[in-house]
Amino acid sequence: MRHFSYLFVLAGCLVAALWLEPVLKVGVLRQGRRLLLTVLPVLLVFVLWDLAAIAAGHWTFDPGQTTGVVFPGGLPLDEVLFFVVVPICAILGFEAVRKVLKK
Repeated sequence: MRHFSYLFVLAGCLVAALWLEPVLKVGVLRQGRRLLLTVLPVLLVFVLWDLAAIAAGHWTFDPGQTTGVVFPGGLPLDEVLFFVVVPICAILGFEAVRKVLKK
């Protein structure tokens, strides 16, 4: 189970944020194109950043805590999912605050 640690943390982030969509009706997930245009640049920049850090020997991942699915360049699937999940959770949180404050 330890090799799913990273995925469990990401799932926890999603569970903590996804309820905002139906309860507060923030509409983030209903705007798929807008969400994609927001998350894609983040994903691209940070995947390239991680690949550069891995290549330089500055960054590593504990294979015992990741799924073992590794993309070329040494980037684990778990890390790529991080760059998708965390921005989505942040956007959900931001839009929830805007909704509550009516801004």
